[in-house]
Amino acid sequence: MAFFPKTVTTPSGPAPLTAQRVAAVLEAREYTVGWSQDGTRLGGFWDDHLMEFAFYGEQDEILQVRAHWGRPLDPAERLRVLDLLNEHASARLWPKAYVDVEDDELVVYAEHAVDYESGVTDAQLDTHLACAITASLGLFERLDEAFPAAVAAWREQQALEDHDGHDHDDDHDGHDHHRQPTDL
Repeated sequence: MAFFPKTVTTPSGPAPLTAQRVAAVLEAREYTVGWSQDGTRLGGFWDDHLMEFAFYGEQDEILQVRAHWGRPLDPAERLRVLDLLNEHASARLWPKAYVDVEDDELVVYAEHAVDYESGVTDAQLDTHLACAITASLGLFERLDEAFPAAVAAWREQQALEDHDGHDHDDDHDGHDHHRQPTDL
């Protein structure tokens, strides 16, 4: 009879939030993520929308999933976008969504943040990430339906980049395994 079990188990209770744990949960779902240059944030592409996983608070105990709708849109569409975001928010708990103007284009962000000061289990972390990604993509799908010209412009831009040798193949699971976050 052995004094120690042959398998290693981890406690099932909450453990401190770390970027490495977030990366492990995403990688367990076979998602490819990249790290920011300073090693503090993770990111990846889902349906060609950048998702960032950032950590805030005194001990990096707050996890924020921030998604960027990757379609070019004229700032003149701001009120239409705000109406859609308001309608979406009134029917759902998350994500928080907002608009900004960057490089003369209207951009839309979706966010879902949770404070894990008391720790988090792997199952809770997996649920948070899955919900944040799925809810953000659901909102972005609504935006794609409402702004088909923006989607067409994005597809045209992608086709031009593909001719320039960029790889944008999708592995049919909603996650683009070939693109890496380059500017987190």
